[in-house]
Amino acid sequence: MESNKKARILEAATKSFAHFGYKATTVDQVAKIAKVGKGTIYTYFANKEELFKEIIDDLARQMRVVASELIIPGNSFISNFTAALHGVVEFREKHELTIKLSQEVKEMGTPVVAEALQSIENEICAFIESRIIKAVERGELRNCNPKITAFLMFKMYINLVSDWKDRYEPLPKEEVANLIKLYFIDGLGNQI
Repeated sequence: MESNKKARILEAATKSFAHFGYKATTVDQVAKIAKVGKGTIYTYFANKEELFKEIIDDLARQMRVVASELIIPGNSFISNFTAALHGVVEFREKHELTIKLSQEVKEMGTPVVAEALQSIENEICAFIESRIIKAVERGELRNCNPKITAFLMFKMYINLVSDWKDRYEPLPKEEVANLIKLYFIDGLGNQI
C-alpha cells in the first residue's frame, strides 16, 4: 500500500509538472491530484526539489530503455546510433513533461529545470559514449576521445533534427544518418 501511495504521488507530480511547469507546481496541488494529504508527500520526499529529481531520474531511465531497445546487435554503429537517438528525440518530443520543461527553460530560465534537462542530456551522452567505446574496441571507429565525440555527435544530431526544422524543411531520417556518417565516420578529408 505504501509503494502505491508513493507511485500515486509521483504520477500526480509528473502530471502537475507537465501541466503547470516546475515553478507553478506546488506540493498542495500534487497532494490534491494524488488524493493524499500534504504530509503524506513529505513522508516520501523532503521537498518539491527531491520529488522533481526522482521524476527526472525516472525520465532519464525511460530514455535509456528506449535507446537500448533500438540497438540491434550486429548492426553498424551508425545505424544503431541514429536509430537510438531518433527514438530518444521522438520520446522527448511526445512526452508532455519534457515539452513543458523545455518551454519553461526558454521562457523563464528556471535554474532547477535547466539543471534537470542538462542531467538528461548528460545521461544520453554517457549512453552514446559507452557505445563509442564498444565501436572502437570492435575496430568500427578509430581511436578517439569517446566523451567529446559523444557530445559532438549528440549535439549535431539534435541540431539536425530539431533546430534545422525551425529554419528549413525537416531532414528525412536517412539524410540525418548519412550526414552523421559523412562527418563522423568517413570524415571530410580526402584519403591520400
